[in-house]
Formats: sequence, structure tokens, C-alpha cells
Amino acid sequence: MFDLPALRATLSEKYDLEPSPTLASEMADTYARMSRVVTPADWAIYAPYVKAINQLKKERNAVILGHNYMTPEIFHGVSDFVGDSLQLAIKATEVDADVIVQAGVHFMAETSKILSPDKTVLMPDMEAGCSLAESITAEGVEEMRRRYPGAPVVTYVNTTAEVKAASDICCTSSNAAQIVAAQESHTVIMTPDQYLAQNVAKDVPQKNVVWWEGSCIVHEQYTAKDLRDFREWNPDTRLIAHPECPPDVVAEADFSGSTSGIIKYVTDEKPQKALLITECSMASNIADELPEVDFVGPCNMCPFMKKISLEKVLYALDTMTGQVEVDALVADKARLSVQRMIDLSRKLGL
Repeated sequence: MFDLPALRATLSEKYDLEPSPTLASEMADTYARMSRVVTPADWAIYAPYVKAINQLKKERNAVILGHNYMTPEIFHGVSDFVGDSLQLAIKATEVDADVIVQAGVHFMAETSKILSPDKTVLMPDMEAGCSLAESITAEGVEEMRRRYPGAPVVTYVNTTAEVKAASDICCTSSNAAQIVAAQESHTVIMTPDQYLAQNVAKDVPQKNVVWWEGSCIVHEQYTAKDLRDFREWNPDTRLIAHPECPPDVVAEADFSGSTSGIIKYVTDEKPQKALLITECSMASNIADELPEVDFVGPCNMCPFMKKISLEKVLYALDTMTGQVEVDALVADKARLSVQRMIDLSRKLGL
């Protein structure tokens, strides 16, 4: 657990991090990306951190990969690339950088390290885990193999390196149905998200999809009744759900898609009002780009994603602590599962 007073004392010795309305005004162009969801007073607090981080990135030859669930000051203020977990990991292989700071959760940093073993990958808070990734182990994968002999294991990228290494191929929420449909076996094992698997099973009825009973603490909280009630109160609002939600929730929604799919849908459709049935920061991070869309609540917040803060990002870059390592043998096997997904997705034209 972080000793925040000690962290702040260390940073204050090197950086002027006092709130600064003057600096906030000088950085108005950066603020414009998030002004709809970040108050001027908060921006005066964030601006010194954003300036310090962006300067230190140049000194370290570092890039910051910001997940869609990061808070706006991280997403817009310091992230060099933004997207879902796999998009960021692939981007990590393409950038000319020595250091990668993963503004997300731990399994994402592992995936970046797996695909970019020669780069230094920093995790600003090692306790930023994931309920879904932690719901299964490599032993759990082997248990499923024993229950369904000969069935391939399709594993969500939201998993640890050990689980990826124990699997046959990975998938994302955007390509899961196509990956499952492309398997030769009639029975296909999906891990660890039971709701993603159940939603895929509806989309791919020609396969016998079986699943591990894991779930995301953010998306499992939504209920179909929540959506029906909200639609009754707000009939003109477009309801947009992530496929990690239970199937009855997805069935009530107007659209269901991955984080990148949700962003594309809202950008293309530009509904007057939209409720994103996913993590809270998704709407915040696209609000300023779509001023014509009124993003309405409710939403659920991921406590793990919110462990990442500007001061932790600055501390990681300054001290070069929080380096993520993956055992070489595990990394090789996990990389194969991820690469199979990438190759198959390209073959399928995804």
C-alpha cells in the first residue's frame, strides 16, 4: 500500500506542485479537452502535475498508455495513446520509447510487457488489480479442460499472464464472437467472463459455448430493471451497454459493444442523450469531443482503475519504481495466445 505522505514529500522536493491558476490558464489548450467534466478549480490543481509529467516523459523517453476508464486529467492530460487494453498493448509494440507507463490495471501492464519484453513497463500502483482477471487462475483453465476434453480455451485479454499462457487463444470484447465462431471444435470454453460468454453464445448459436463463472464488479451491478426504469423516466435516451453486462441487460439496451465500439457508435450516431452502461469515466472522456450529446447517469465506477492518479504516475516516472516483470517462459506462452488472436483477427478482416 502506498505511503502517500512519503510519496508527496518526495515529489515536493523536486517539483512545484502547488495549485496554480496562472499555469492552468497557460495550459488552456490541454484543459479544453476536458473542460466539460473538470472544473477550473480542479484544473488549477492538476495542471502542475500534468506539466511535470509531460516534461519528465521527454527526459525518460517514455509514453503513457491511458485506458478508456482513466479519469479525464490522466486520459486527456498526460496520455500519449488511449484505448482499450489490447489497443494499448499493440501500441506499446509500435512506439519508439524506452519506458511505458500503464495508466490502467495490472493485467494490462503485463500484456504490454509480454508484447514488448525489451521495454521497461511501469505500473503506477501495483494494487490496481481487476476483479475479472483475479477470478481465474491457470489451475482454473486446466479444470475447464478436464471438464470439456478437447475443447479449445478462448480467454479474454482481461486476464493475468499465467492464464493467457494456459489458454489456446485470446479474445477481446469486440472480436470474441468471431474468434469463437472460427474455432473448429463444436464446444468452446470461454474464460473468465461468464456474461461475455453468454452474450457470445447468443451471437454464435452454432457453437456450444461453456464458461468460467467470473465477472466484472462494475458491469455485473447493472440489472435489466435498472434499464427499464431509466427508459421509462427518460424515453429519449439511447441505452448503450458493454457486453460484460448480464445478457438481460444487453437485451434491454439499444446497442452493445466493446469500449472502442461504444465510442464509435456514439460518435457516428450522436444521439441527443446517451446512457453508457459501463465504467463512469467512459462518458467523461468523450464528452468534450461530442458536445451535442448529453451523457446522463447512472454509472458504476471501477475502484481499481481509480487507484491510478497523476501523483502516482509522476512518482513512478520520477523514481522508476513499479516495474512489471513476467517470467520468460510464461511470457512466451502468453504471447503465443495473444498473437494467435491478432493473426486470426487479421485473417477474418477484423
